[in-house]
Amino acid sequence: MKTNKNILIACTGSVATIKLPVLLEKLQNLNNDYYSINIKVIVTEHAKHFIDTNTMPQDIEILDDQTEWNAWNKRGDPVVHIDLGKWADMLVIAPLSANSLAKIAMGLCDNLLLCVVRAWDVSKPLLFCPAMNTRMFDHPVTKEHITKLTSWGYHEIATVSKTLMCGDTGNGAMAEVDTIIENILSKFE
Repeated sequence: MKTNKNILIACTGSVATIKLPVLLEKLQNLNNDYYSINIKVIVTEHAKHFIDTNTMPQDIEILDDQTEWNAWNKRGDPVVHIDLGKWADMLVIAPLSANSLAKIAMGLCDNLLLCVVRAWDVSKPLLFCPAMNTRMFDHPVTKEHITKLTSWGYHEIATVSKTLMCGDTGNGAMAEVDTIIENILSKFE
């Protein structure tokens, strides 16, 4: 029996957003006799800085803050952040920047992605992939924020240690795409 899954992929303002096209391609390649995967993408305004729309699959809808504001004019119009939460079986935030991590941990919701997270049905999987400079990752508040998210049942896909884009070497890099895919598949089962 074929399983139909709706996955919402979200990217925040981290250079690791450059991995989005590879993540999407690998997710689309999972479509087979067992899985039918439907994907929508949310990008924050700062994530857009790292995206080349020419490298994005044309059949995947990309949503941003303007999508939400354009959809609602009067009572009865769609509320995009609510509709996305109802549509999605899973939310994967890859990458999750230090800034957006802090906002989620504090309950802030000042963009489309954060509104989706704030209204997320915690009985459904939410996976997050922190990505930030080592100095930011090593700050004590980062551990507090990650601990808070995991206490809500959200699943952390741990960072890796490597040489970062800035030239520093250490922990804080987003998990490899294959690791993210493995974690997504584990939540399907």
